Amino acid sequence: MSMTSSAPVAIYEQKLTPKLTFLLAMTAGLAVASLYYCQPLLGLLKSELHAGSREVGYIPTLTQLGYALGMFLLTPLGDCYDRRKLITIKGLMLMMALVITSLSSSIFYLCIASFVTGLLATLAQDIIPTAAALSDPDQRGRTVGKILTGLLLGVLLSRVASGFLAEWFSWRAIYILAAILVLIAVLILRSVLPTFVPSVSLPYRTLIFSLFSLVKRSSVLRKAALSQGLLGVAFSAFWSTLAVMLFDPPFQLGSTVAGLFGIAGALGAGMAPVFGKFADRIGANKVTLVGSSTVAISFFLMFLASVLNVSNNVVLTVLVITTILFDMGIQATFVSHQSIIYKVDPSALSRLNAVLVVSVFIGMSTGGFLGSQGYALFGWPVVTLLASVAAVLAFVVRLMAYKASSV
Repeated sequence: MSMTSSAPVAIYEQKLTPKLTFLLAMTAGLAVASLYYCQPLLGLLKSELHAGSREVGYIPTLTQLGYALGMFLLTPLGDCYDRRKLITIKGLMLMMALVITSLSSSIFYLCIASFVTGLLATLAQDIIPTAAALSDPDQRGRTVGKILTGLLLGVLLSRVASGFLAEWFSWRAIYILAAILVLIAVLILRSVLPTFVPSVSLPYRTLIFSLFSLVKRSSVLRKAALSQGLLGVAFSAFWSTLAVMLFDPPFQLGSTVAGLFGIAGALGAGMAPVFGKFADRIGANKVTLVGSSTVAISFFLMFLASVLNVSNNVVLTVLVITTILFDMGIQATFVSHQSIIYKVDPSALSRLNAVLVVSVFIGMSTGGFLGSQGYALFGWPVVTLLASVAAVLAFVVRLMAYKASSV
C-alpha cells in the first residue's frame, strides 16, 4: 500500500517544557490506570457478587481486549487528525465510561463497562506520539521514557489506590474518583497543547489497512511487536491472578495487600527515563536483551518459590523482589522498543505505536485469560511457569533481532 500521501513531518515551535511533560505523563497515567483498578478487586468482587474465579477473570481480560481494539481502530487517527482534539474527545468519553462502570450491578454489566473503558483508555497511547512529535528526534528515547514513567506509575499505583479505597470505602468510589481526575487532567491539557498538523491524509479504511502495510514491510516492527506482546502475556498472567491467589488459602489476604504489590512494581517506574537514555546512547537492541532476560529470570524465581517447600513468608518475599525486577525489565524493553519503532517512519508515529501496543494488549488479554484459567484449574505454579516461558520466548526474539542488526 502506497504511503505517498504522507505530508512532511511537522516541526512545532512549542517544545516540551517540564510543565507540559508532567501534564502529559500525568494524563497518560490516569488514562491507563483505568485498565488496572479492577485487578486488586477481583477477590472482593468474587465474594461480593457471588462469582467464580473464571468469571471475575473475564473482567481484566475484556478490559485488555477493549484496549487492543481501541489501539487498532482509534489510535491511528492521531496521524490524520489534530491530536489535541482527539485527546479531549476521548478523555471526556473515558470519564463517562468510568462513571458507568461505577454503576454496574453484576459481573455481566461490569464486563461490558470494562470493555468500553479499555476501548477509551487508549487515550494514554495518543499522548506518547504527541510527546514524541513535540520532542527533538535525538531526545525521543528520553522523552518517551519520561511519559512512560507517568504511564507506568498509573499502571502500578492504580492497584495501590484501588486496593486501599476498596478496603475502606467502596469499589464504586474508585471509579467515581477516577472519572473526576481524568476530567480535570484532560481539560488542563487541552488548554496548553498546540493544535497538531496531521502527518498524512488518508481515508479511514486506508489508514487502518496501512497498519498491515507497516507490519509487512518492516521486520524491525514485527520483531518489536512480537517480543513486547510475549512480555505482555507474562505481565498480565501475573497481575490478573495475583489478587485472587493472595485472597485464597494459604495467604487469605485482603485487597489492600494485593494493591500494595503495586508499590513494589512502582519502585522501578522512575527508571524509565534512564532506560530511554541508555537506548539513545548504547543502542536500544542491547537494552531489550537485558530487559527481557530480567523478566524471564524473575518469573522463573517465582516458579521455584511456588513449587519448593518453603514458608509463606519466603514466598511473599520472593514475590516482592521479583515484582520489582520484572516490572523494571518490562519497562526497559518497552521504552527501547518505542525508540526502535519510531525510526521506521517518522510520519507514522501513531500507527507505529498502535501496532506495538495492540500486540502488547493482545498478549495481555491472552495472558489474563490463560493465567486465570490456569490458576482455576492447576494453581499458582502454572501461572508463574506460563509467564516464565513467555518471557524466555521474548528474549529469543530480541536475540534474533540483535544478531540481525549486527550483520
